[in-house]
Amino acid sequence: MKDINDSVNAKSILKILPHRYPFLMIDKVITFKIFKCLKAIKNCSINEPFFQGHFLKNPIFPGVLIIEAMAQASGILIYKSTGELNINKLYHFVGMDNVRFKKNVIPGDQILIEVIWSEVNKKILKFKNIAIVKNNIVCKSTIIFSKTVF
Repeated sequence: MKDINDSVNAKSILKILPHRYPFLMIDKVITFKIFKCLKAIKNCSINEPFFQGHFLKNPIFPGVLIIEAMAQASGILIYKSTGELNINKLYHFVGMDNVRFKKNVIPGDQILIEVIWSEVNKKILKFKNIAIVKNNIVCKSTIIFSKTVF
């Protein structure tokens, strides 16, 4: 397969991911190369519901949602690489390793998520992820998926 260096808009993302507001964490895919890497954007708007309670006088984007955004970006790379979108043959998010949070993300920030396809082992796929805001790493992790066939 050839590498593709193309963006994926919000309408296309909705066809790939089962998530919907308020749990859809990817706004746009900037670029990807099949079976290699992907770059995606998550815009952090003050209007998002979790900012009302996380935290009242100093709102920050929840770390668990940064991980979720990384998992969703990895899922898009899986689909764009394999073309599989069969409900009976899905890859499920099963784990994360080496998660490190470096800085807070606040309303108005734009998170650049970089995904690198790092390992395939039978039914296990691993992706190295980095979340960046204003050229600063805010989070690093390894996201793990497993292929489930029903």
